[in-house]
Amino acid sequence: MKAFKNYLLVFVAIFSWAFSSCSSQIAGTVRNGGAAGFNVNTRIEPRTADFIRTFLSFSGPEAKNQEILNGETIGKSMAAAPGMGKVALENTGPAAIKGTVELVKVEDFLAVAGRNKRFITYTEAAENRPGQGSIIVSIDRETAPAVIALLSADAVAYLSALMAPAATGEVLSRHEYLFIVGSFYGQAIADEIIAAKINASIDFPGRIINIRGGTSSGRRAEFQIPLIDLLVLEKPLVWEVSWEK
Repeated sequence: MKAFKNYLLVFVAIFSWAFSSCSSQIAGTVRNGGAAGFNVNTRIEPRTADFIRTFLSFSGPEAKNQEILNGETIGKSMAAAPGMGKVALENTGPAAIKGTVELVKVEDFLAVAGRNKRFITYTEAAENRPGQGSIIVSIDRETAPAVIALLSADAVAYLSALMAPAATGEVLSRHEYLFIVGSFYGQAIADEIIAAKINASIDFPGRIINIRGGTSSGRRAEFQIPLIDLLVLEKPLVWEVSWEK
């Protein structure tokens, strides 16, 4: 379960990608050269928190009373992930944390060795697009398990327990997935997953001239991503921002 905690915040910290029933607010900046910094505030929803506590209890009765999220521990683990810089997180409750996350190079974040596809593609002033920069974040059922496995096999095991296609690679529709979750874990958890969204506000190095998957004004992009889309990956998810320098 320590791996689950590390996993949760890493994905929340970068472009709103999270795989837990949580409410998250992210404010960040992508800088010239591909570095980035984010302020993160996230909490696990009550019913899902109860589920996790039950899951924790399988490793011993004392584990059930421990913090579901531990900011200090998560920060240390996150700092070792590919592309990561300084991480400073603190608890605001047993299932809630806030803090800052720095990436040294966004395109190295959770890059899978030997794969042609990248989780993040960053371009700055390419020859065929002079004076422009762009960033593309993409995930699908083929690439998601490999990216998640970079964090921990236990993270895959936890998501597999939730039967999330993002971890299992199974082909399910949103309706089929929610029916299975409701049948196994109760409709309350299914309802939390339906309602959960990840909200992010990110500033870029120049005026945004194209955006996919969100809205923009000036240098700022806004994203609101339904959790269910991330868990099921019924179709590949792609977010793209281009800006003029």
